[in-house]
Amino acid sequence: MSAESRRVEVYPGCEAVVEFDPDLTFECVEDCTWCCHHGVLLYDRDLIELAQRANLSETTTDFRGEKFVTRERKDRDTHVAEDGHACAFLREDGLCSLHLEDDWKPTRCSVFPLAVWLEEDGLHVDIRESAHDHCDGLNVSERTVVDNLEAFLPAVLWDLENPDSEREL
Repeated sequence: MSAESRRVEVYPGCEAVVEFDPDLTFECVEDCTWCCHHGVLLYDRDLIELAQRANLSETTTDFRGEKFVTRERKDRDTHVAEDGHACAFLREDGLCSLHLEDDWKPTRCSVFPLAVWLEEDGLHVDIRESAHDHCDGLNVSERTVVDNLEAFLPAVLWDLENPDSEREL
């Protein structure tokens, strides 16, 4: 644990080693959708939840032995990555159909813009390097991340063998 990091209890018995500035704030901003341009890794519990909401054979893909939400070509110029693709659940208006219509997000979507990984001393959390360059929601609100970690870190992360959030499609 570095000098700047500190342990924070997120849930009873579930601590995270926080590596980022405790004054950092985050709030999703309208029209950003940058986090939706990448493949979303699905953990086992996410697959069970998603199967109740969508056809898995149409909305997921296998990559290196792991399941991801499909990135699909979108016929528009907004809310897409440079290659014209985005998450299968990202609507034309830039909103997520899973979150908006089902009030649910895959674990990896909840975690964003945080990076999560496991070390011997526990679960570590920092801001993704790429978020500093692309995420418009950092430091634009009064909502401090450290005081709202339960909104970003679903309890399932402490049960996972490999919660590393850097794995991408």
